[in-house]
Amino acid sequence: MSGKHIHPHQIQSYMKGRAIGHTQQESAQVANISERSGRRIETGEHQPQGGEKRKGRTRPDPLSGVWDNELEPMLVKEPKLEPTTLYEYLIEKYPGQYQKCLRTIQRRVHHWKATEDKPKEVMFPMVHAPGVMGLSDFTQLKNITITIGGQEFKHLLYHYRLAYSGWQYVEIVQGGESFISLSQGLQNALSASGRSPQEHRSDSLSAAYKNSAHVGK
Repeated sequence: MSGKHIHPHQIQSYMKGRAIGHTQQESAQVANISERSGRRIETGEHQPQGGEKRKGRTRPDPLSGVWDNELEPMLVKEPKLEPTTLYEYLIEKYPGQYQKCLRTIQRRVHHWKATEDKPKEVMFPMVHAPGVMGLSDFTQLKNITITIGGQEFKHLLYHYRLAYSGWQYVEIVQGGESFISLSQGLQNALSASGRSPQEHRSDSLSAAYKNSAHVGK
């Protein structure tokens, strides 16, 4: 296809494909242009109108009458729709008009899902085995104030849990997080559970920070 006959919609489709990481060949296929035309677009050599309004014919978009008003709204409502489903919809609704548009629909849907569809949520299932993981953290009771002799008792709760069984241990820690309180809480939790897991994890980074702050003093 000559670079002189590229429709603005095709240029837009090509550049969207490149913007999301498609190769020149893949972007050209989506936009229904040649790879050479794609290179001309990127280097700025392609000037379809040469500074003046083009008088010659350009290739019409075979889906111009149905894509914006029917097919795209269907995809927005149900992104899992396949190109063949949309093709069969057009064949049934408009007999004799869109029999040769299957490949165009396939390219258009592929491009739409790559550029317009919402990104798919990635989930990594967590599978825990018995006796493998123990978890420690500090937590603070919200909207609750404890006083001793009329004075506020500043404290945290050390919380330990086994990932597989859900067995838990909690003890009161006076003051804030520290390496010492983390070590003592973990030792007491392991003693209460009667066993030690293969791994232990804690998100209490401030405890390690406060511990390092006292080194050398």
